[in-house]
Amino acid sequence: MSPPLLSAAEALARVLALMAPVGSESVPLAEASGRVLAAPVVARRDQPPFAASAMDGYAVRAAEAREGARLCLAGEVPAGGAAAAPLGPGEAIRIFTGAPLPEGADSVLIQEDAVREGEAVIVREAPAAGANVRPAGGDFRAGARIPAPRRLSTGDIALAASMNAPFLEVARRPLFALVATGDELVEPGDTPGPSQIVSSNAYGLAAMLEATGARARIDPIARDNAPALRAALDRAADADVIVTLGGASVGDHDLVAKVFAEEGLALSFYRVAIRPGKPLMAGRVRGKPMIGLPGNPVSALVLGHILLRPAVDALLGLDAGPLPRLRARLGQALGPNGPREHYMRARLEEDGRGPVVFPFPNQDSSLLSVLAAANALAVIPPGVGAMAPGEEIDVIRL
Repeated sequence: MSPPLLSAAEALARVLALMAPVGSESVPLAEASGRVLAAPVVARRDQPPFAASAMDGYAVRAAEAREGARLCLAGEVPAGGAAAAPLGPGEAIRIFTGAPLPEGADSVLIQEDAVREGEAVIVREAPAAGANVRPAGGDFRAGARIPAPRRLSTGDIALAASMNAPFLEVARRPLFALVATGDELVEPGDTPGPSQIVSSNAYGLAAMLEATGARARIDPIARDNAPALRAALDRAADADVIVTLGGASVGDHDLVAKVFAEEGLALSFYRVAIRPGKPLMAGRVRGKPMIGLPGNPVSALVLGHILLRPAVDALLGLDAGPLPRLRARLGQALGPNGPREHYMRARLEEDGRGPVVFPFPNQDSSLLSVLAAANALAVIPPGVGAMAPGEEIDVIRL
C-alpha cells in the first residue's frame, strides 16, 4: 500500500528542513536594494550631527524674539557653513535649511514671520523656544542599528547611507539549477517536431525565483535517459538547489527518481495532496537539496509559489513559512472538492464590502493562459462540499 499523500503544510515543512542559509557577501550600498541584510548596519555618528535649522530664516534667542522686537543682523550661515561668531544679545543670524545652529541661538524665526529692514530684522510673529530646529541626534544616535536579517527596502538603503555605511553585508543569492526533462521538449525559438512541445516551466520558475531574491539558471534540457540525467547532475554541481521539471511521476519513461536514487538520492517525500501537483518529490542528492516538480506547466508553477518561494527565504536566512493568505468572499458557486487541497487560479477583486475571488471555470493543469490571467490562488480545503457565493475562503495573492 502506498503511503498517504503529504499535506501542503507537511510538504513545505520537509522542503524547508532541506534548506540552510547559504552565507553572505559584501556589496556596495548602491547594489543592495532588495537584498537580504545579513549583518546589522551600525551608525557611525549622530544624525543630524549638530543642531540644524529646519527652515530658511533667522537664528535667534526665543526670549528676545518677541513680537515687534527689532534685532540686529549679525551674519549668515548657509548649509555646509558655520557662524563666524556666537549669537550675541539682541542679534539675529540669517540661516538656511540644514545649516548648523549658531552657538547661543535656540530657535529659528522663519523668514515668513520676519521683516528685513536693512541690517535689522523685525519679528512679526514670535517663535517658541526650539522652534524650527532639528536637534542633534534627532533622527538617530551613533550606534543605532538596522537589524538583520531583513529584506532591504528603499528606505533602509537611504537610512544606511545616512549611517555612513558604503558597503552592506547581505545574504548571497542562492543559485537554483532548473533542469527540464523529457524527449518531448524543445527550447523556445527551436522548431518542435510533430510530437514535441516548447519548454516553458523553467522560464516561468526562473522569473519567479529571481523576483524572490534567488538566482536561477536554466540548464539544457535533459533527455529521457540515464546518461543525460547524470550529466544534468554534473552541470548542477555549483548550484545550491537542483530543481527538475518533469519525470517525477511513475511512468515507464519517468526516470528522475530511479537515476537519482542510483546517485545517492535520500528521498524526503514523494507525492502530495495538492491539486495541481500530486507528483512531487524532494530530498538530497550529491549533498544538495533536490526538488522534483511535475511536468505540467501549471502544476510546476503553482508548486513553485507554494514551496520554492518559502525555500528561497530559508536560504536567505529569513523566517520562512507559508505564503500570506487573506480571506475573501467567493464570487460564484463552487462544486465539492476532492481529497487534495486545491489551489485554483482566480481573479481577486474588491467591492464595497472587501475582497471577492472568482476562480476560473477551467482549471486544467496545462493551461498557462489561465495562470497568466490570474492574480490569485483560491485555496479550497480537501473534502469540502459545494460552496455558495459569499462564503469565505483563503486566498494567496500572486
